Amino acid sequence: MQLEGKVAVVTGAGSGIGRAIAQRFAREGASVGAWDINGAGVRETVEAIAAAGHTAIAVEADCADAAAIAAAANQTREAFGPIQILVNNAGIAPFSPYFDITEELWERMMRINLKGPHLCIREMLPAMLEAGWGRVVNITSSSVQTGSPSQAHYVSSKGGVLGLTKALANEFCASGVTFNMVPPGFVDTPSLRAAPFDADAMAQHMPMKRIGRPEDIAAACLFLATEDAGYIQGQTISVNGGRYMGSA
Repeated sequence: MQLEGKVAVVTGAGSGIGRAIAQRFAREGASVGAWDINGAGVRETVEAIAAAGHTAIAVEADCADAAAIAAAANQTREAFGPIQILVNNAGIAPFSPYFDITEELWERMMRINLKGPHLCIREMLPAMLEAGWGRVVNITSSSVQTGSPSQAHYVSSKGGVLGLTKALANEFCASGVTFNMVPPGFVDTPSLRAAPFDADAMAQHMPMKRIGRPEDIAAACLFLATEDAGYIQGQTISVNGGRYMGSA
């Protein structure tokens, strides 16, 4: 088991990608703090983990509120001990034409998608630095690499997470704590199914001709959380079925 003895927090673990990450980490031996503002969803995640014989607790929390994050972190530490792995997955991804994006919607997007990961890192990083070991994996988006119509606010927020990740990777490069990113492509989640387009039809125009699975993202996050990824810093592992291949 690749994460045996580790304590991990996965935000947005109540469904979709976050649920798959929490389940995979628990299966690999981690004690998982599964956090989500959706209490019913995150309890379902933890029930599934427990039914499989693994260890997790459900923590209902607003992962973009400093006081809620501190309380959730304390609850997780009381259950399992110091937090060594953080996956910032919680976020929202609405579609709005550019001129329909209100100031309120823009600020909500930035609070949840960018400020939230920042606050979670601030809460957990000191203990990682003290221990000389830690893993931070931020879920960004392939839309940062390609753009996405009617999502200027979303792409901007995820682009901010990309910048935050690289800045922290640089600042704390020699600390034993790594900061890396996984930008999913089209992944079969409740959020994708609620999008204003036919995801299955769109997938046929992509190189791999299928929608991704949450488990595909979980596998990349697992690698970045292991000892084997200790020399990987400030990098992006694109899990998108060939939607974006980048430059050499």
